[in-house]
Amino acid sequence: MASNTEGPKDHWSVKAYSASASFVHSAKITGKLLTSLDPKPTDKVLDVGCGDGKFTSNFLPTIESVLGIDSSASMIEAANKDYASPKASFRVVDCRYLERDTSIVNGSWDKVISNAALHWILRDESTRMSTLRAIHGCLKPGGTYVFEMGGHGNIAEVHTALIYALVQRGITIEIARETSPWFFPSDTWMRNALEEVGFKVENVELEYRPTKLTTDAKGGLEGWCSIFAMCSGTWLLVVRMGASGWDMCA
Repeated sequence: MASNTEGPKDHWSVKAYSASASFVHSAKITGKLLTSLDPKPTDKVLDVGCGDGKFTSNFLPTIESVLGIDSSASMIEAANKDYASPKASFRVVDCRYLERDTSIVNGSWDKVISNAALHWILRDESTRMSTLRAIHGCLKPGGTYVFEMGGHGNIAEVHTALIYALVQRGITIEIARETSPWFFPSDTWMRNALEEVGFKVENVELEYRPTKLTTDAKGGLEGWCSIFAMCSGTWLLVVRMGASGWDMCA
């Protein structure tokens, strides 16, 4: 059995994520996803990019079992602390290399779900298709894959402002764009990619969904950018520049 449980360097903070990005667990964002999952008492579910397990807990009572996987050891530690049970387990797995773990990619899962994670996981162009192919390989014949992720045009204003701030500090626009930690595909790209790896796509839609940031201490735009910029050293430098830097980024 081949396994890959060692993820990239862990920059994630459960506390900071809760303060600045808890909106990803809101009913507004997850309601349609959970409806599409249509959990059944006999379902064996794989949650790709499960984070701290809070989203997983929404459907846990109505299924047979779930395995949550994420590259962040701190997130998995929190998930195991809060939600592990005889029917729920959580493991550190770098989902970019999911195909290496034959204990997961074994055609045994009734359903695979992913919430607000694929725009991180698919950032690495070299592993995009292999990751999607591995997810397909996890499912039983006739199994279901449902997911939510950032799509084309997501956070466009913030993204542009951060790139502008880097360029103003002498970084070339090519490098500034390359340091972006996200991949926001069009609905056409996603449909074509899913079909290429073997999925029969029932629906892919790009939804305009304005979302308010949190107002918690250390939250808001600054807190949100601070968390996500940690995945890119160059962006983290901008976030930590102080007030003058934020005049450019805001």
